[in-house]
This record gives sequence, C-alpha cells and structure tokens, in this order.
Amino acid sequence: MKKYLFLIFFISLFRVSANNEQLTTNNELIKQANQAYSKQDYSQASELYKKVLVNGFESFELYYNLGNSYFKQGQLPSAILYYEKAKKLNPSDEDLNFNLKVVNSRIVDKIDPMPELFIKTWSNDLVSLLNADSWAKLAVITFFLFFILLILYLFSKTMMLRKFAFWFSIVFLVFAITSFVFAKHQFNDVNKVKEAIVFTPTVNIKSSPDQNSTDLFVIHEGLKTRIIDQVNDWYEIRIANGSKGWLKNTDVEII
Repeated sequence: MKKYLFLIFFISLFRVSANNEQLTTNNELIKQANQAYSKQDYSQASELYKKVLVNGFESFELYYNLGNSYFKQGQLPSAILYYEKAKKLNPSDEDLNFNLKVVNSRIVDKIDPMPELFIKTWSNDLVSLLNADSWAKLAVITFFLFFILLILYLFSKTMMLRKFAFWFSIVFLVFAITSFVFAKHQFNDVNKVKEAIVFTPTVNIKSSPDQNSTDLFVIHEGLKTRIIDQVNDWYEIRIANGSKGWLKNTDVEII
C-alpha cells in the first residue's frame, strides 16, 4: 500500500511540475510574441502565438492578438478566423467587434443577412453580452439569492418582510432561469454550431457533394459560413443570406 501511495504522490508531483514548466514556457512565448508585435515583426509574432496554441493553451487575448497580427500582415481570412475564435470567448468586447467589422469590410463578399424579427435580433444581442461561463455563474448566484429569500419568506414572522422576500425571490428565480437558458444557448453556439471561414481565394459552390455537380454561386476568401452537413470530405454550408451548397473541406477553416 505504501508503494502505491508513493507512486501516486510521485505521479501527481510530476504532473504539477510539468504543468508549471508548460505555463512558464507559454508565458515566455507570449512575452516574445508581444515584443515582436511591438517591433512590428507581425510574422514572428503570429508564429509565436500559434506555438502557444499548439501547447494546448487558449484565451481571448491570445486569439485577439493573433487576429491583430494577421490583420497587420494583410492575411484577412486568418485575421477573421482568430477574431471569430476570440468572439466565442468574449462576444461583447468593443475593440474586437470594431476590428472584426473593419476586416470584414475589406473582403470581396458583402452578403446581406436574411431579415429576422426584431425580438430575435434583440434576444441575440442580449445573449451576446456575456459568454457561457459568465451566464452560468450569474445563474448560480441568482438561484442562491432566490433560495435565501425563499427561506426568509418561509420563516419570517413579519408580514412586510415576508412580502419583500416573496416578490424578490420571484425576481431572482426569473433571473436564474433566464441566465441558465442564455448560458446553454451560448454553450451550444460555441460547441455545437459549426462555423468556418473560407480560405480559398475563389470557391464555386456545388449543388451536391460532387466535383461534377452544378455550380450554384461563387464565394471568396474571408467569408464566414455555417456548416450544416458533411459527406466524406465535403461540407454543406449556408451563408448569411440563406443560400446553401457544397464545398470541399479544404476550402475552409473551422472557427
């Protein structure tokens, strides 16, 4: 038993040491990348940032800095890709959304999205105020407050205090449920909905997953698409105006 305990302790100690070493390496790479960026060596900066990604680390700042590095190099598809990855982690960041708007204005395709109801647009904007983790934390906090107020309502002997606890418990319960729904929506949007950026300069969208099928329309690099199906090495995609078709998976990079 002592041998097993020693082995477990040794493995745990080794993992902690390896994690600390990896963290130190990543911090050093990010420091070097930031220095390269400040010296306007954007190619070197992007390569160093990507090494951190290869090491299994991701963050809003890392994706945002990568997007900036590629934008400075004029590599618009890569800039959009990493800006979109950053947006999944922090959808309400003003600088990110401004940069994304600027870079999207420079790509070839200017596609008007399908019109949608005002209430849907408003709800999407509301959900985008926070990421999934923040909505989940808010749900936990408001549910805890609801529980405290419920106890106060059940055990208080003062009528005014009971009324106060009752109505505010309802408010916090509504907030808790709403926050939970928003957290689930954001989680699904990040993890289940597949979106991609076109990297091939010009792509003929096909009517079926076959190179000899009919050309439906043409799209260009930098365009954001939604993947709705896959057959072998073909993706069925839908663009903002609702048009659908097929392209090879090598034409896009998944966000």
